[in-house]
Amino acid sequence: MKKFNFRKVLDGLTASSPGSGSSGGSNSGGGAGGGSIPSGGTAGVLREEIQETLTSEYFQICKTVRHGFPYQPTALAFDPVQKILAIGTRTGAIRILGRPGVDCYCQHESGAAVLQLQFLINEGALVSAGSDDTLHLWNLRQKRPAILHSLKFNRERITYCHLPFQSKWLYVGTERGNTHIVNIESFILSGYVIMWNKAIELSTKTHPGPVVHLSDSPRDEGKLLIGYENGTVVFWDLKSKRAELRVYYDEAIHSIDWHHEGRQFMCSHSDGSLTLWNLKSPSRPFQTTIPHGKSQREGRKSESCKPILKVEYKTCRNSEPFIIFSGGLSYDKACRRPSLTIMHGKAITVLEMDHPIVEFLTLCDTPYPNEFQEPYAVVVLLEKDLIVVDLTQSNFPIFENPYPMDIHESPVTCTAYFADCPPDLILVLYAIGVKHKKQGYSNKEWPISGGAWNLGTQTYPEIIITGHADGSIKFWDASAITLQMLYKLKTSKVFEKQKIGEGKQTCEIVEEDPYAVQMMYWCPESRIFCVSGVSAYVIIYKFSRHEITTEIVSLEVRLQYDVEDIITPEPETSPPFPDLSSQLPSSRSLSGSTNTVASEGVTKDSIPCLNVKTRPVRMPPGYQAELVIQLVWVDGEPPQQITSLAVSSAYGIVAFGNCNGLAVVDFIQKTVLLSMGTIDLYRSSDLYQRQPRSPRKNKQFIAGLTELNDSQVSLELERCKSPTSGLPTRTPEAAPGFYRNEIPAVRQRNQVHHLPDHVNGHCTSPTSQSCSSGKRLSSADVSKVNRWGPGRPPFRKAQSAACMEISLPVTTEESRENSYNRSRSSSISSIDKDSKEAITALYFMESFARKNDSTVSPCLFVGTSLGMVLIISLNLPSADEQRFTEPVMVLPSGTFLSLKGAVLTFSCMDRAGGLMQPPYEVWRDPNNIDDNEKSWRRKLVMNCPSPSQEIGDHQYTIICSEKQAKVFSLPSQTCLYVHNITETSFILQADVVGMCNSACLACFCANGHIMIMSLPSLRPMLDVNYLPLTDMRIARTFCFTNEGQALYLVSPTEIQRLTYSQEMCDHLQDMLGDLFTPIETPEAQNRGFLKGLFGGSGQTFDREELFGEATAGKASRSLAQHIPGPGSIEGMKGAAGGVMGELTRARLALDERGQRLGELEEKTAGMMTSAEAFSKHAHELMLKYKDKKWYQF
Repeated sequence: MKKFNFRKVLDGLTASSPGSGSSGGSNSGGGAGGGSIPSGGTAGVLREEIQETLTSEYFQICKTVRHGFPYQPTALAFDPVQKILAIGTRTGAIRILGRPGVDCYCQHESGAAVLQLQFLINEGALVSAGSDDTLHLWNLRQKRPAILHSLKFNRERITYCHLPFQSKWLYVGTERGNTHIVNIESFILSGYVIMWNKAIELSTKTHPGPVVHLSDSPRDEGKLLIGYENGTVVFWDLKSKRAELRVYYDEAIHSIDWHHEGRQFMCSHSDGSLTLWNLKSPSRPFQTTIPHGKSQREGRKSESCKPILKVEYKTCRNSEPFIIFSGGLSYDKACRRPSLTIMHGKAITVLEMDHPIVEFLTLCDTPYPNEFQEPYAVVVLLEKDLIVVDLTQSNFPIFENPYPMDIHESPVTCTAYFADCPPDLILVLYAIGVKHKKQGYSNKEWPISGGAWNLGTQTYPEIIITGHADGSIKFWDASAITLQMLYKLKTSKVFEKQKIGEGKQTCEIVEEDPYAVQMMYWCPESRIFCVSGVSAYVIIYKFSRHEITTEIVSLEVRLQYDVEDIITPEPETSPPFPDLSSQLPSSRSLSGSTNTVASEGVTKDSIPCLNVKTRPVRMPPGYQAELVIQLVWVDGEPPQQITSLAVSSAYGIVAFGNCNGLAVVDFIQKTVLLSMGTIDLYRSSDLYQRQPRSPRKNKQFIAGLTELNDSQVSLELERCKSPTSGLPTRTPEAAPGFYRNEIPAVRQRNQVHHLPDHVNGHCTSPTSQSCSSGKRLSSADVSKVNRWGPGRPPFRKAQSAACMEISLPVTTEESRENSYNRSRSSSISSIDKDSKEAITALYFMESFARKNDSTVSPCLFVGTSLGMVLIISLNLPSADEQRFTEPVMVLPSGTFLSLKGAVLTFSCMDRAGGLMQPPYEVWRDPNNIDDNEKSWRRKLVMNCPSPSQEIGDHQYTIICSEKQAKVFSLPSQTCLYVHNITETSFILQADVVGMCNSACLACFCANGHIMIMSLPSLRPMLDVNYLPLTDMRIARTFCFTNEGQALYLVSPTEIQRLTYSQEMCDHLQDMLGDLFTPIETPEAQNRGFLKGLFGGSGQTFDREELFGEATAGKASRSLAQHIPGPGSIEGMKGAAGGVMGELTRARLALDERGQRLGELEEKTAGMMTSAEAFSKHAHELMLKYKDKKWYQF
């Protein structure tokens, strides 16, 4: 049967016809599929010039590495020879850590919590015990660990495991109190069982409880110490199968540890006490102490304390032993934090922790339990951190952690990912950040230093930025699949600290985390950084290597838009050009007044949510605040959170929007250029049709607002200039659509969109709106309907129709749907009085603002939640010197494009198909004292399309929304390609990224699919069901970047990186670290003849003889079930299927055949040797008796 390559079929779907680049051939008011373009048209010529190089073979989804602290840890293990650390979690994950760069993540398929981990010391293997009562054996001799064997207990629950050093028999304690023994090599249960009723005395009337401890004696491997929860300890002789001694204590036992000589052991108890027992006198404890209990009078028992959950008893050759335990604090100190206590001789040190202690391990020089342990460090696993304490210094400092375990220091709220960024950035950020590192760490090297790691072949610079709930921002070096923090920025330092209890008196719109970072925008080339917060503010930072002390400049923007319902007037009674003021119920809807007084009291108005510092502020080297922009309260309504953000360092402009409207600010001149409701952006093309307004008296305007004049001409002219300029001359060509500052013609109350909803089993877009067919229109809509006049169609509908005429045809059904859902017409059936149009995407670019423009100009692309795209032209001063003084004109171009769903992203390509980067200003230190004023000139990189003498289109614009992607050619505004990405779900994240010297569109869908499309034809390259949206954290933090990289926050404490590049998947094995490196096991110390003779040395015995099937028999099959893992031979046989399975079976058969042939060859050689020996002996015998007579025998 012939086999087809499905991915190649996908590549060929559009190869035969240019028109097949449209998936379904649909259009939403802006064009349709490409098949209907005339072959001789300009668009057709432009299509043929681009040869796309990307095919489906370039793409493959693969997880690369996971960074951060393991979420909800439960278990800890350490290999003292390989020096690697393993952490198990409640979700069934295991993280294995070695030297920096050696970081491996593996997951149990069942997802059961990890109860305990045990290394096969220096064997490259790990045993995990799960809450589903299953044991797993992991092979660590490969870069991606795999399970070799599993053993599922059916009738008993696992509570404790112990694997002696250099033993292949694992002791397993259960909840019933029994102890089973498992062969590590075959993972088969031995018939040898220590039953609880045989371990305790016959006279005992109660069950001893679950097994909480198992360990063999350092002095004699044939003796096993079994600890039960109720306080019973049994010293079991494995050979004689009986209890050699028993110990009883009134309090429950939590842990036990041996003295290295094997004569004493220490127990920790639930009353906060430590008991030391001697094997020679087991009737009572040799010593009992309550370390944190209050001392009582003689004869009275000390006061009980909190339970000591674990104790470790480690001896030193040249000093007193270390006794280290967690818990045990007094009950009367309820506010004390979790602590680790270190007792060394008479000194007691309590180390308080920031989080509860999950587990701790003491690191020792030797793996042998019968030698002096010589502890040198303690690894403490907390609920949200991992620390290592240096025991070799008296003040017990901690080691500096080389792993990125503090990603979640404050909850991550947003992320950004930059691959192949300027290489000098990492060094610059590190040089600044290293000055602010904490001091007081141990001067010794990090003790977890196992494994091996190299850079690999792909070593381009990568930077990850994380925004946090406390307002902090962290820059991370993510090159070569590692993660190291470079620099930390605290945005909260620009604001005054809020005093406790002031929350109600001030204007905060969130009670917790008012500084939380919501959006970030970074230009690596210019080093301009912009951040927006949950309290409706935007901060622009510039990078400097010099410290300055200066005042922080702040601007307040009024961005609110009221929609108030009124009865729709009859069409025949409506004047063609009514006065807007007569239709608005309240005069405040047109004003920019401050501090309106209501009947109940003072209404919050024109007040920001946070207070910017007014005094001079010292700013250290690094990112320094250039400008703070805050949205203010309007008539008691709080400002809405910012939904889109974009910055252009070349233009010196920042733009941001929310569900009320759009604001554009000049951060060079520190002025507001535009502050307008979304609906007014559409009205701008029709300004001459408005009736002149009368001035409103007795109204005060906030700073930066323009007064409303008698003449509409004055109003329009006032809008066209920067706040620092005078009135320009009015010309008919320039007046329409000019804007300046805040003209809150109508202010709008906001509604919050919630992400995402599942209705009747289907995902619905968070910005999708339903249309209602009521008889009531908002005041703004009424004024808009009437000003069009009788016989004149609505502007948006007319514009949409114009786009259809120059674009590809659309179906009648789809056109009707788009008209119903998207049109801003006056039809009552298409008006939803509750719907709001938010600004969802912004993009600065050198482009063609209007149809059939001959040259490019600075433009701002604006995308909305209703799928509309508006292009705003920016008129900048031509000379560089004039940029600091001359006004900037904001000119809506009247160009409208439309898509299905909220607009997510924009990008541009040149005529040759190369990805065009937005223009930027080359970075220069603004505080460099060596630069004089004459040499200060802005160096701009504009990235304009290459000039051409040919008449036609010179630029592609790629626009992606929640539902579809479109490619337009400019300046003709022809829609060349349309691809309906999803119908039943919606896109959460979309980006145009560079890959293999080409470009593609990467999308992450709410149904978990990751899709890649080529550009500009939008051919599907990859569609993989990768990750269903189970948490809004994933939707908030998922991001794509260049070179086939992506990441998201997989848990509150971890970042998961992945690649969709086939090349990186092929080289991933070379980039990962090796967990196992060949190391010789250290030799045991020579203890001398006398110590070996009189005790103290470990005695060995043959466990194979005792626990093997020949002696102990077989265990019951119903007790446990052996499951071959995918990494074992049986697993390989079971998983083999198809062609690869046949090859695997053939290879296994060849191996078995070769093995049998080798055995046959050895047997043949043995037979030949035997035959030669027999021949030789026969010849010698013949020679001996050759000449003898018969009577001589």
